[in-house]
Amino acid sequence: MTSPRPKTPIALTMAGSDPSGGAGIQADLKTFTALGVYGTTVITALTAQNTLGVTAVEPVAPAFIALEAETLLADVEVTAAKTGMLGDTATVVTVAGLLRRFEFGPIVVDPVMVATSGDVLLAPDAISAVRNLLLPLATLITPNLHEAARLLDEPLANGVEEMERQARELVARGARAALVKGGHASGEMAVDVLVTATGISHHAAPRIETQNTHGTGCTLSAAITAELAKGETQLDAAVARAKDYLSQALDAGRTLRVGRGKGPVDHLHALRR
Repeated sequence: MTSPRPKTPIALTMAGSDPSGGAGIQADLKTFTALGVYGTTVITALTAQNTLGVTAVEPVAPAFIALEAETLLADVEVTAAKTGMLGDTATVVTVAGLLRRFEFGPIVVDPVMVATSGDVLLAPDAISAVRNLLLPLATLITPNLHEAARLLDEPLANGVEEMERQARELVARGARAALVKGGHASGEMAVDVLVTATGISHHAAPRIETQNTHGTGCTLSAAITAELAKGETQLDAAVARAKDYLSQALDAGRTLRVGRGKGPVDHLHALRR
């Protein structure tokens, strides 16, 4: 008797498209591939952007976002999912509804608000929708310092202790766990703070001097999602491996020459070695 085939780990990203390939759907798919996970997508927005910035955003109609997901999930069994750029309140409401309707496995919410270039990617009136609708559905939420402050209507965290407090507050407001990322802070080490129901851990890595940082937030959240899709049940371990992958991609990406602005990390560096 033939034994059943092991389940293929399948990750889903619900996010915006980045033509330059450094962030969004494109970065997520590269990350999933690099970490041995099959990637699927629900596109929430089209952007016209390059390494210098975003010139236009075209939201996908909510009904079509729902149809993308419904059609995919009628056929494909997803083992973990993440959200990225959602753009506006209508999209947040639609995606939250989908997350409640279907079984996705662990859900990583990356509350994308502003691009590396400084361009706004989430309408201000949609922040409350993220706070009220997505936060309670998140297995893990992964804000950077600016996003955590906006979600909590507080000043920017100043130091690790304040990052811990804000991460605890995000958990108190509904998320099962929160990773407040310190990549925009100063210092020789980039420290991220993870708060779960069972405790607090710090994930530090040497800060890498490079201008190629486009899409680092998308990449980290996608890497965590990939680890969860493969069956990792310990968030601390998933975050540690994802952080290590991002550090390697940042280091390898220092030599990339893509565009004239903030270039991408090298998501597929291991495949080329």
